[in-house]
Amino acid sequence: MADINKTTAGDVLHSVTKGAIGAVPVVGSLATEIFSMVVTPPLEKRRAEWMNEVAERLQALEDKGEINLNALKDNDQFIDVVLQTTSFALKTSEKEKIDAFKNAILNTAINDAPSITLSQIFLNQIDRFTALHIQILSLMNDPQEWFQNANKTVPTFYTTSSIFAVIGAAFPEIKNDVDLVKLIWEDLRIAGLHTTNGVSTNMSAEGALEPRTSQLGRDFIAFISQA
Repeated sequence: MADINKTTAGDVLHSVTKGAIGAVPVVGSLATEIFSMVVTPPLEKRRAEWMNEVAERLQALEDKGEINLNALKDNDQFIDVVLQTTSFALKTSEKEKIDAFKNAILNTAINDAPSITLSQIFLNQIDRFTALHIQILSLMNDPQEWFQNANKTVPTFYTTSSIFAVIGAAFPEIKNDVDLVKLIWEDLRIAGLHTTNGVSTNMSAEGALEPRTSQLGRDFIAFISQA
């Protein structure tokens, strides 16, 4: 017989998110009908999938003795992160971003997260960024390791190369879209996640494959990586 006094991951997640995503202002009957038909079903599906997946991973951490679910109810930073990520995760279908939000929750649960202030900054950046922002930053955090983990051949550059060439080798679908890559690279630089100007600047082949993230960028990657 199940222990009725035992708190489950689903209990914790439900109690944290209750009311946070259910408040909708009064609208007209036509708007209600349209939203009920077009928006509500996929939104409810997203919410159910999100809460179930996060709850399962929290439960797995407790089963391994890495967290105490009852204690999480009194962890203000954990509560803040769950509320913030839930709001953000329901607004996107991009898997990389959803996974980043999940990992942020888990890393906070095991006390492997930056300060409350920095955590909130990072979560807002995930929300603002596209999945491609996260993919490019993850690549340039350690290009050689990224290619190995992705089971891809580390590109060979015989003379000079550039960061853009490395990105194009990793993501062939954007290898000719230099303007898009420049825009994303500048977004990441402005956010302080790397300090390298000129994504198309020629450099040595070895230099192009060097890690480019700042300490802040490395902290960001750690926060959104799987616990």
